[in-house]
Amino acid sequence: MGLAVVMAGKRRESSEEHTAAETSPVKSAERTVRILETLAASPTRLTIAELQEKMGYPRSSLHALIRTLREMKWVEADPSGSAFGVGPHALLSGTAYLDRDPALSLAYETLEDLRAELGYTMHYARRDDAHVLYLASREFRGGASVVPRVGRRLPAHVTALGQCLLSCLTHDEVDAILPERLEALTANTITDRATLFAELDAVRARGWAFEREQGTEGVACIAVPVDYRIPATDAISCSMPAKLADADEIDRVATALLRQTSLLAATLRREGIR
Repeated sequence: MGLAVVMAGKRRESSEEHTAAETSPVKSAERTVRILETLAASPTRLTIAELQEKMGYPRSSLHALIRTLREMKWVEADPSGSAFGVGPHALLSGTAYLDRDPALSLAYETLEDLRAELGYTMHYARRDDAHVLYLASREFRGGASVVPRVGRRLPAHVTALGQCLLSCLTHDEVDAILPERLEALTANTITDRATLFAELDAVRARGWAFEREQGTEGVACIAVPVDYRIPATDAISCSMPAKLADADEIDRVATALLRQTSLLAATLRREGIR
């Protein structure tokens, strides 16, 4: 009887250890991904010392991982060999994601139609927790240039795209994914939770989000969710010079976005894309 109890306990411990191993991240793999994400998010190349300051990893681990990533061309160095950024092979995964996304081929057509109709730059993005990831853009070349954003990841609270997608969640869901401190990108960025929640209520009521110079100085954006998933994960935005965003122009753009996103969502659902 005693032996059976002991054996049962050992089997339980073994099962628990196996489950923990399956659910716990592998340290080296996690660090590798975090290094790539940190390098990708930085506007400049980073030295080992700067990476260590940002990430807190031991310098010896950083050296070993960077060396391996360089050999595999996921990271490349500057001419001095002391500062690092993402390498050409990092592009392979990104383009593979875009190439295999079934919604994007239809989204491209909608962006082109909206650019032709409205005369502004259009973006298609997907919410990634408390951020938005830009998947496609169609830049209007007749006006002021807008910074290309495909592959970029921005805090959701600073963009119209992010605000319209956050509005598809409950207040509790939004509160759970937002960081404790809301980062400010400009003087107009909403950094107060109560103010943000009030803005999300307004977005829910009218069906579209609007921000003026919250993410980029001199730029205003209007965005509408593409409701082919519940809650919506994707949205389309229109970026325009902030000085042109008067009441009549905002209404014109919002009306076009609501019409085209509704058509796109219906097409995606009809095609069985979820």
